[in-house]
Amino acid sequence: MLSVNGIDLCAETFGSPDDPAVLLVMGATGSMLLWEDDFCARPAAHGRHVIRYDHRDTGRSTAYPPGEPGYAFEDLVADAVGVLDALGVARAHVVGLSMGGGIGQLIALEHPERVLTLTLVAAGPTGPGHPDLPPVAPSPVAHFAAGGTPEPDWSSRESVVEHLVAAERPFRGPRPVDEDAARAPAGRVFDRSPHPASAANHTRLGGDGPWRHRLGEVRARTLVLHGDADPLVPPGHGEAPAAEIPDATLVVLPDTGHELPRGVWDLVIERLVEHTA
Repeated sequence: MLSVNGIDLCAETFGSPDDPAVLLVMGATGSMLLWEDDFCARPAAHGRHVIRYDHRDTGRSTAYPPGEPGYAFEDLVADAVGVLDALGVARAHVVGLSMGGGIGQLIALEHPERVLTLTLVAAGPTGPGHPDLPPVAPSPVAHFAAGGTPEPDWSSRESVVEHLVAAERPFRGPRPVDEDAARAPAGRVFDRSPHPASAANHTRLGGDGPWRHRLGEVRARTLVLHGDADPLVPPGHGEAPAAEIPDATLVVLPDTGHELPRGVWDLVIERLVEHTA
């Protein structure tokens, strides 16, 4: 447990602190467990000090009442930097997935001295006003129009596990999914979170507005990993930062939606280890 910016954040590390640090930043509503144990262990085996942590309102970190986050997007950016401070890490390879990619972009823009390299996964320019980029696919649009995944009984482990598994379905790619296997990590999320309903506070956050016009200022060497079947953040959104950040590299993840499925781990970890060498 780390004291960061007046709150408590839970973090876990893999590998030796003497190795270069890799900070994993999860997306909206996601605890650090969505960076699965096996995934974190593999870069650590290649000489990386892998750090994952729970955002506010997830896992064991400080939680706020549902619907009342009491913080803004920029506070999540400050939290990521604060985790590095609390662990005594001067500079890190920053890896952000979805909303975590937005956090990573702002760290690279506002705290460039802390970023060794930047990796964006399933992330594009944030905020409204990008008419040149493709719209969200029909299936997530229909999902949101219908009110999203129905609220569970937040006191019931079984109900919350089914809710968490169902909430991922509209955003997956075409790869087959073993939903029985998916229930195990969902159960772990419930077991270690005293306030699982609070994670939805991330969807209410305001921020500093879009910063796409500043992506040319990013000086960290950047790797963009994006699914070719991402329905929520279509591939064109990954192509944008890859084109606008100087010398960025784009790697397309085959048969992948808004997710990081095990079927692409070999490719992702190979490129991540190469990128952070």
